[in-house]
Formats: sequence, C-alpha cells, structure tokens
Amino acid sequence: MEAFTRLDARAVPLNLANIDTDQIIPKQFLKQVDREGLARGLFYDLRFDEAGKEKPDFVMNRPEYKGAGVMIAGDNFGCGSSREHAPWALMDWGIRAIIAPSFADIFNGNSLNNGLLPVVLPPEQVAELMDEAKGGNHLFTVDLESQTVVSPSGKVFHFDIDPQRKDKLIKGLDAIGETLQHSPEIDVFEMKAALSRPWLEG
Repeated sequence: MEAFTRLDARAVPLNLANIDTDQIIPKQFLKQVDREGLARGLFYDLRFDEAGKEKPDFVMNRPEYKGAGVMIAGDNFGCGSSREHAPWALMDWGIRAIIAPSFADIFNGNSLNNGLLPVVLPPEQVAELMDEAKGGNHLFTVDLESQTVVSPSGKVFHFDIDPQRKDKLIKGLDAIGETLQHSPEIDVFEMKAALSRPWLEG
C-alpha cells in the first residue's frame, strides 16, 4: 500500500449527500478483480449518459477538475453495501483523500485499509472548503502528520484520526504488510511447530 503523509492537490467538489457505494462503482464493474482500470466505472451513472458519452455538466467531467487528488463531498459518503471496489475506483481516478462531514463505517474502514484518507470535518468547514474548490486550479494541502487541511486561501482545519490508523497510513501498511512486520516471530513459531509436531509436515 502506498504511504500517505502529505498531499498537495486540486479538489473536486461533489456537493451531494448520501452517496452510496453503488453510485461510486455500479455493480457491473464488480466482476473486475484488478484495481487498475476501475476509474472508468467511477460514478458511471452520474458521469455518462445512456449512450456512454460524458455528461458535460457533471463536476468530475469538467476540465478544471481533471486530475484532482482531493474530493470534497456531502454527509454520509460511502453508505450502502460493503464494496472494496469503491475506494479502489476513487484511487484509480486519482483521489487520495476525501473530506466530508461523515462517512459510512464500512467505507471508512475499506478506505483506510487501501490508503485512501477519509477526513471528517464539521459541515460548516466542509462548506467553506467546497466553496474554495469551485473553479478548480486551487491547491489544497492534506497533511496527515499534522492532521490538518489547508485551503487555497490559507485557512487551516484540524481533523481527528485514530492513532493506529494514522501510523499504518504513514508507514504504508495494509493488513498483509502489518503481518509481515512479524515475519521473524512467525518463522520461529513455524519452526517450533514443525519440531513439536513433525507428523504435520508430511
């Protein structure tokens, strides 16, 4: 998993509440097990018309927001079914941090486990950041070490995060990486198990 320390990027304002995982990545894209290429399905029904052409009025299709690394969204982002493809698709599009008043618990966990940082701020602060993101080409800073978001105008907003989650993100440790940190102890355990129960080794 790619480590997250600090992100300097443009932000795309998605001023919608209760965005569920089926809207983030519709079910027809869940057959794919490779994370790369999932960006094509991201917000598919919002981004494309029935003929598969981009809807020019949808914010993520507007040229000033292409390449944004931060998303600013409404309340209860990522609700609905558990779908690890949702953070995968967002990250494949280029999003590394999402700022919202709240996140669904499962989406929040899936995001943190994959290196996507969900930042919770009060609604009024999210509204301020949403306003500053309008028009694109404005640089936002999300600093995990200092737990701050800095807006283009220089305003600083502080956010909370579980210390263990923060440490894993900064070190780039997913569940497998965390387990591999204990490789020496695992090797010793396996050696002792083989000596004490040789019949299990065949």
